Amino acid sequence: MKIQIKSVNISEKKGTKKTPLKSITLNHLGVDGDAHSGHWHRQVSLLGTESYQKTEDASGTKLNFGDFAENITTEGLALHHTKIFDRFVNDNIELEVTQIGKKCHNGCEIKELTGDCVMPKEGIFCRVLKGGELKLGDVLKYVPRIINVHIVTLSDRAFEGIYDDKSGPFTEKLLSSYFDEQNRQYSFNRTILPDDEQQLKNTMLQLVTSGIDIIVTTGGTGIGPRDITPDVIKPLLDKEITGIMEVIRMKYGIDKPNALLSRSVAGVMGQTLVYVLPGSVKAVKEYLTEITPTIEHSLRMLHGIDSH
Repeated sequence: MKIQIKSVNISEKKGTKKTPLKSITLNHLGVDGDAHSGHWHRQVSLLGTESYQKTEDASGTKLNFGDFAENITTEGLALHHTKIFDRFVNDNIELEVTQIGKKCHNGCEIKELTGDCVMPKEGIFCRVLKGGELKLGDVLKYVPRIINVHIVTLSDRAFEGIYDDKSGPFTEKLLSSYFDEQNRQYSFNRTILPDDEQQLKNTMLQLVTSGIDIIVTTGGTGIGPRDITPDVIKPLLDKEITGIMEVIRMKYGIDKPNALLSRSVAGVMGQTLVYVLPGSVKAVKEYLTEITPTIEHSLRMLHGIDSH
């Protein structure tokens, strides 16, 4: 899918209409000369002509591009249906979506003009990954972000084919449902390993190097002699996310003391989220019920998007 650039606009002050130009220059701070440029995640604002038409129909007011203080006016896509991390690209430009909508300024010039401002509901914001000149009439390709997930099952018997891996496919099923609810595009791969320290370490390092967004392991979190998953993965983490597993152990351990024996961990390797889960299907469901509400925000934090 592609969007056409219908206008490019600049203003020297925030909360005011922007002035259309023939072209703008995008750099690592945003739009050169624009009040919203800077070292933050909302460097460039976009709004579609589709949103302009809604406002004109409702208010009876004829509007000009830039009236909603957007840097780039587009046509061809309902922008507010995009997702954070999606991109707009051509040979010269690469923009990454970082926010959908915003809070409206008090005393906003646009709201006073139209009686309502569509920008907080349907405008989007991007940061510049690749800069250059953007002109009226240019075309950008819309590239949805695919969240890549790899599930690693640790089990000597599953690896040897003595029984089928159940926790790995079940993890994929639950996470697929979560991403579907978020309208996210995603990709899954699964690996079965024996409870072997070196194989697990090598696999984790290879997956992180390949740019996987999320790694979930199942199995090997207990206190048995072959339960080595947390012992291998914990030293590999750049940061540990202790709160998730502490809450899960306490929540389920109140009624099921055996749950307190799990040594599951969560953390970050580079820009990859890592979750070390027990091997039972029941435990996977319990853990992911608590983990999934944190995933979207965790990914944003990892990639430097301050959306608090």
